[in-house]
Amino acid sequence: MESFRALRVHQEDGKIVPRLEQLTLDDLAPGNVVIRGEYSSINYKDALATTGKGRILRRFPLVAGVDIAGTVVSSEDPRLKPGDLVAAHGCGMSETHDGGFAEYARVPADWVNKLPPGIDARTAMGLGTAGFTAALAIHRMEQMGQEPGMGPVAVTGATGGVGSVAIALLAGLGFKVTAVTSKTTADDYLKGLGASEIFHLKGRELGTKPLEKVLWGGAVDNLGGATLAWLTRTVAPYGSIASIGLAQGPELNTTVMPFILRGVSLLGINSVEVPLGLRAEIWRHLAGDLKPTNLGLIATREVTLDQVLEVVDGWVDGSITGRCLVRLR
Repeated sequence: MESFRALRVHQEDGKIVPRLEQLTLDDLAPGNVVIRGEYSSINYKDALATTGKGRILRRFPLVAGVDIAGTVVSSEDPRLKPGDLVAAHGCGMSETHDGGFAEYARVPADWVNKLPPGIDARTAMGLGTAGFTAALAIHRMEQMGQEPGMGPVAVTGATGGVGSVAIALLAGLGFKVTAVTSKTTADDYLKGLGASEIFHLKGRELGTKPLEKVLWGGAVDNLGGATLAWLTRTVAPYGSIASIGLAQGPELNTTVMPFILRGVSLLGINSVEVPLGLRAEIWRHLAGDLKPTNLGLIATREVTLDQVLEVVDGWVDGSITGRCLVRLR
């Protein structure tokens, strides 16, 4: 195989240095499946990894990118055959293993899912890790009994990738969704995704009582910190909160009152280490009952591999809305 392009991150003199390079398969971490990449996407973790603003990569050098979709070139696993349309994401990609910002990726077979009918590579990465995470959160909430009749679901970090897809998926399932955001110019975007109400977080008094007035049937939280603590105090009895991110901070200062007096469930969502069977189930949902009809409103941007470094700062400073595809060829 000829050499191919990849966005590889180095550590030089204690600094993170990303470079677009020519690599061969011999340069990549071991794996028994080779994927010819068609699309990847930019996620918050990708921005942290390539800018050095967060400790994401655990060894160097490493190809960045937490997800990839494309076709199998070669496989030592009989479940996967050349020509199969697949996606790989999480599982250590762009942490300990070379990731998806490359024209080719080599990964273990247990990290690879065949894409179900109805989802091509571009759609898969329009959803990407963010969409998969949102779907996993909703799946976990429904397992705990979350249903539309319990009241509106609050989605924080609503204009980000996970938040945007979560709003679309929840609305598609019949939930009333309240988009919680600090942005004051995104109301039309959020309502277009299916949000029935917009809750502007900036300047709001969130209260300090162990239990506040019930506002939500459940919540999908991308922020952590004070906002997550507030959600625990304002979610209805037996509602669930899916905790996904920490854009506001990793701390959680609350009491046990919401859990023992209202039966609120706090669900930790880890989309990196997901068993193969559950990953396949989530992708089937994304091709079926969870398939968003308005993904085109979310994944509105597309960049080439050599443009990634020009745009990643937008994810770090929170100015990006929705999702951005990376065209690998």
